[in-house]
Amino acid sequence: MFARTVKSPSVTTTELAALGEGEVGYIREMTSDEVNKRFPSAPQLDPGMQLWALFGADGTPILLTDDKSSTFYRAAEDELKTVSIH
Repeated sequence: MFARTVKSPSVTTTELAALGEGEVGYIREMTSDEVNKRFPSAPQLDPGMQLWALFGADGTPILLTDDKSSTFYRAAEDELKTVSIH
């Protein structure tokens, strides 16, 4: 009997990040505390605020707002298909 080896395709981190670039936008609810922690160069926000963020496929922040529908409008303007992440 012969053993069969199947090689999985390999994808680099850079290639993975580029999947969906310019086509997919991720929408995520965040608190202002999370924003302050994840993006230290952003202006500091008051603690405890509920916000909505739109990110590009590679994780680049596009929009931060307190109005969820604004993220969908912006994604539509940029012709992005939206995906929610938790």
